[in-house]
Amino acid sequence: MRRTTAAALSLAATTALTLTVTGCDTVKDTAGDIVSSATAAVASAAEQKMNDVKDGVNATGDVKAGPTSTDGDRTVAEITATNPKDANADYTIMVTFRDGDGNFLDAVVLSIDGVEPGKSKTGTARSNRTLSGEPTAEIAQALRH
Repeated sequence: MRRTTAAALSLAATTALTLTVTGCDTVKDTAGDIVSSATAAVASAAEQKMNDVKDGVNATGDVKAGPTSTDGDRTVAEITATNPKDANADYTIMVTFRDGDGNFLDAVVLSIDGVEPGKSKTGTARSNRTLSGEPTAEIAQALRH
């Protein structure tokens, strides 16, 4: 009877371990899918915000991204817009955050309004979520309007 109980317990433990290991992989895969979906949704929302800007002209050359740092649990970067025109301008800027391998991590849209002619003005791009590693900020698109 003891051998039968011991065998049953051993089988139950092995089955539980197998399910736990398989379950962890499934949870990891599911979590990865959720993060990928959320990241894609953020990118799509950022693109939509850029598409909503009326009468904007490409001004990517007017805008620079500074180095990233952390603010609490978010990644931030100072973004500088320099207005080369002879009238005040507003800027709408899509900033992407990428990891060391260049993989897309996050995207945000930032507005820097009222930049005087020949002057610069800064704003802060703040990630939507916690980013791991040492992400960089890049100007994906900038519109002057």
